[in-house]
Amino acid sequence: MKNNKLLILLLLLFAYQQASALIINVPGNYATIKLALNASVNGDTILVEPGTYQENIDFRGKKIVLTSRFFLNNDLNYINSTIIDGSAPIYADTGSVVVFRSGEDTTSVLQGFTITGGSGTKWTDEHGAGIYREGGGILIAFSSPVIRFNKIIGNVVLNTSGVTSTGGGGLRIGDGYPRVLNNIILYNKAKYGAGIVLNYTGCFIKNNIICYNTESSQYNSGAGIWANSNRANTFKFIENNTIIHNSGTAGTGGVLAAWNAVLYLKNNIIWGNSPTQVMAAGGGALNISYCDVENGYAGTGNISSYPLFDDSNYVLADNSPCIDAGDSASVFNDPPDAGNPGYAKFPSRGTLRNDIGAYGGPLSKLLSSSQVIRIKQTESGNPEGYELSGNYPNPFNPSTKVKFKVPKSALVILNVYDTSGKLIRTLINDRVTPGVYEMLWDAADCSSGNYFVRMEADNYLKSIVVTLIK
Repeated sequence: MKNNKLLILLLLLFAYQQASALIINVPGNYATIKLALNASVNGDTILVEPGTYQENIDFRGKKIVLTSRFFLNNDLNYINSTIIDGSAPIYADTGSVVVFRSGEDTTSVLQGFTITGGSGTKWTDEHGAGIYREGGGILIAFSSPVIRFNKIIGNVVLNTSGVTSTGGGGLRIGDGYPRVLNNIILYNKAKYGAGIVLNYTGCFIKNNIICYNTESSQYNSGAGIWANSNRANTFKFIENNTIIHNSGTAGTGGVLAAWNAVLYLKNNIIWGNSPTQVMAAGGGALNISYCDVENGYAGTGNISSYPLFDDSNYVLADNSPCIDAGDSASVFNDPPDAGNPGYAKFPSRGTLRNDIGAYGGPLSKLLSSSQVIRIKQTESGNPEGYELSGNYPNPFNPSTKVKFKVPKSALVILNVYDTSGKLIRTLINDRVTPGVYEMLWDAADCSSGNYFVRMEADNYLKSIVVTLIK
């Protein structure tokens, strides 16, 4: 009888907690996200309307869901239009946009935002390595939240004043087990781990696009993902991500496993990173399988073929070698298309077997309603000494040379697109010294037509039209 009464009491308590959970509206109920967080209790959902919120926020251990209107119907436009801008912190040394450092678990969720403008937090390393500035977009310490369906973009952690170095331009994760799912991590900067820093932590990093994170130069760079050491009884699973065009000046621009860190990478595209794609150093280890790695990597199911993307969201083209090339175990299958039995639901391609990259596997979802990278034929600014001076011959068949000039050391990205905006070839994605350069484009495998050659270097952006005639 006592046990029955206790069970009834527990059920009533659970029902009360569920009934008492609130949806708190911003700015309807509270003008700022921070005020809504302070007023929330465990189980609440904070629903943020579109707009730009210039804030730096801390979850303070709250077991809540913080979301844009994206969660109502998965409308990707809300990710772009609901912005948390951390560029004006109250204190210069606490410039992370979002912070989890109070033991948050998987009931703490950040979802559906553009996270931008972060400059990182001055931070004493928990393991005695010194003082660092880390976590431009998101700082996670001793916590295991869920970070999903966000665009983490344009966070810059390069201020070395009073610190040894700076890391984790997009995310800094330490001593926890967070889930980082279906995010775009783009155009972030830091001295190491410009995209993501993993420090003594476990993690699930799945179905993310991690691209164009730059300026890493220290501790072997690890511009895409930088991992240091292990946390007892946890693993670092990095699955079905597209890790592309990240760059550093030393070590690797792609994925780094260092100081005894062990990373398990499966079903990832790792391509176009500079100076190398992956690296293990200082006793670190990489377990890589069913990945498409530029220049190749030994391991079960690994390939080394240009991925072939359909558009600037990095969706695979119909003829991509990454379609149905991931791990064949059914647990990694792409979502099924209900109207086409045996085939995968878009943005996955082909049959149900896992597609390598961010749009493969059971969590496959489209990540953006707009272009991830800018590919229009536009020109912004004309810094002195930079030049994209055309190609010769033009028209051409089957190859042509493209000439460019930079006045100082710069990261130069020279891409070729067709008229639909599909990326055809990357001619260079590397840091060069001052000078004049020529890049050869062999278009023997392309069809006749007009193409855009687009150059990015510092603030210089220019495109030219070239014509292939066969």
